[in-house]
Amino acid sequence: MHRVIDKILTSTRQRVGRINAVSGGVDGGTDADVPAPIEHRDIIRLIQSRKRENRIPVIAEVKPGSPTTDNRNITPDIASMLAREMEAAGAVANSVLTEPEFFFGNLKNLSAVRDSVGIPVLRKDFIIDEKQICETKSDLILLIAGILGDHLDRFVDLSIARGLEPLVEVHNETELANALNTKTRIVGINNRDLNTLTIDLSTTERLAPLVSDDRIIISESGIGDAVDAVRVIDAGADAILVGTAIMDAPFKRTKSLVDAFTP
Repeated sequence: MHRVIDKILTSTRQRVGRINAVSGGVDGGTDADVPAPIEHRDIIRLIQSRKRENRIPVIAEVKPGSPTTDNRNITPDIASMLAREMEAAGAVANSVLTEPEFFFGNLKNLSAVRDSVGIPVLRKDFIIDEKQICETKSDLILLIAGILGDHLDRFVDLSIARGLEPLVEVHNETELANALNTKTRIVGINNRDLNTLTIDLSTTERLAPLVSDDRIIISESGIGDAVDAVRVIDAGADAILVGTAIMDAPFKRTKSLVDAFTP
């Protein structure tokens, strides 16, 4: 892992230690007592519907910042406004960053967005402990195969029991094989290498053909415009997840990606 990822994980472990919930985590411990299941909104149905319309299913991200971009002060009210613009532009879901130190997100933004839109909402964070799943109130949750390792299957099962749709993110063939051995219905192919932080859209082109038709493929990272969007969809992705490229003009840029197939 890149040193930035290691720093994020160290920070996340400290943050998890402050969660008032049951014990457990990737380093061991007892299974969490899962709260009552959430009735989640069905992103798969929306993706399939958008594809039938010959439009690109876009998961539009409320992204305050990242280790490689500037930080924006995104309050819950601003997050809600941005998400509503993205929804109006045709997004099939919103992604909300909740990692606070490096991506400047928080759970208040997640809650505000989900209360403001009718489409599904993804919690995007570095999930390393069952307590994070138990505290999550969204429709989908990001699980990173390269971080969870041998614990991935258990975290997928726990997310499903919580009523969350797991989106399992992979970066290479080994992680993809592990993801396909779980019950996840959605595989995210991240075009950013976690060891170098470089982006290469050919990652989607290489991995997408290895995924069976009964899974949904999301291409993540590095999609800047309609040309990029069409490229990864043509490679086999069912949908795209975009953050940085749309934050300056959320309605206009989300719509341009959704309508990328329109002459």
